[in-house]
Amino acid sequence: MQQTPEIVVLRLGHRPGRDERMTTHVGLTARALGADRVLFPDNAGQSLETVEDITDRFGGPFGVELTASPRGVVRDWDGVVVHLTMYGECVQDIEDEIHEAVLEADQPLLIVVGAEKVPFDIYEAADWNVGVTNQPHSEVAGLAVFLDRLFQGAELEREWVDADQRVVPMETGKRVVPADEE
Repeated sequence: MQQTPEIVVLRLGHRPGRDERMTTHVGLTARALGADRVLFPDNAGQSLETVEDITDRFGGPFGVELTASPRGVVRDWDGVVVHLTMYGECVQDIEDEIHEAVLEADQPLLIVVGAEKVPFDIYEAADWNVGVTNQPHSEVAGLAVFLDRLFQGAELEREWVDADQRVVPMETGKRVVPADEE
């Protein structure tokens, strides 16, 4: 994958006990599909630990952090802000504009992924409110589709560094081997 500006995913909310897997999967999807780091609310420490563990075992680079003020991150972001919401403009109608504004203009991108009801000021702060289907769906699915469209599939060729393990693609079965094993 070619050098890109910083791509950061912000999980806007986190309901302990309810969102543990979903918040973790937002981080894992961000990592696997080309983002540079993910920011979780400060009450999502377990998700942070899981994503750090996966990055340690399967490689990086990828950063994961907690923030006490997710809305402050949006407010203070110096770059492009995309809010993923089923109420937004259709991704296929605006993906070229976003690609140009971020990758061609070399602007950092903050991708906001909600949890509970998203406050209206997030919609207003976003440069784009983007929907991947305009139908109810998982925020993880929305993030995956958006990142794939942004990178036009190039994220699937990413080179992972400092990995201890790697998955061996197979037609059937599961195989994980030491990273240095052929």
